[in-house]
Amino acid sequence: MIILHHLNNSRSQRILWMLEELQLPYTIERYQRDENTMLAPASLKKIHPLGKSPVLQDGGLVLAESGAIIEYLQETYDEYGTLKPEDPKQRQQYRYWMHYAEGSLMPLLVMKLIFGRLGKPPMPWLVRPIAGAIGKGVQQNYIDKQLSTHATYLEDHLAKNAWFAGETFSAADIQMSFPVEALSSRGPIEKCPRLQAWLKTVQARPAYQQALKQGGPYQISS
Repeated sequence: MIILHHLNNSRSQRILWMLEELQLPYTIERYQRDENTMLAPASLKKIHPLGKSPVLQDGGLVLAESGAIIEYLQETYDEYGTLKPEDPKQRQQYRYWMHYAEGSLMPLLVMKLIFGRLGKPPMPWLVRPIAGAIGKGVQQNYIDKQLSTHATYLEDHLAKNAWFAGETFSAADIQMSFPVEALSSRGPIEKCPRLQAWLKTVQARPAYQQALKQGGPYQISS
C-alpha cells in the first residue's frame, strides 16, 4: 500500500496529482504547518530524518524529494509509459525540467519568500525597519530580476513546445507545476500568456482536480 505523508500547502500536492494521473490506490497521512513559523511539524521526523514533505512509503521503501518520488512512481507504475516521452530529444528535455524545477527555479522562489518576510513578526519590532529595508533591497536588486529572467525563459520555451518535455504531457509538467504556481504567486508571469495558459491547462486536468479534493485546501504563500 502506498502512503503519502502530505503537508498542507506544500510540494506534496503534486505527488497527489501524480498518484491520481496513474490512478493508483493510496492513503494519506496529513500534517499541518505551524501557523506562526509555517514549518512542518516535528512528527514528520519520525517518517524521515529531515522532517520534510512529501515523503512516500511504498511497502518497505521510504522516499523523499519530489523529483525522486515522481520518477519512482513513473518507472514503477507507469506501465505504458504515458508520462515519459519516448523520443530521445524529448526525453532529454524531460530530464532537464525534472531537475530544473528544484535546482534552478525553486531556490529563487524560496529566497523571495524569506526576504519578503524580513521586517515582519516574529522578528523583534526594533529591527523590523532595517530588516524590511534589507529584504526589499535584495528582492528589487537581485531576486526579482532573476525571476523575471526565468519567467521569460519559460515563456520562450512554451512558445516552441506544447508541454515542457515537448509535444505531450508528461511527469515533467507535474514536477514543474509547483514552481510555476509559486512563480505566479510571487513573480512576474502576467506578461507571459503562454505560461499562464499552460498553468490553466494543467490545473484543469481531472487528475489535478481530484488531487485537490484529496489534499484539501491548497494555497502557496506569496
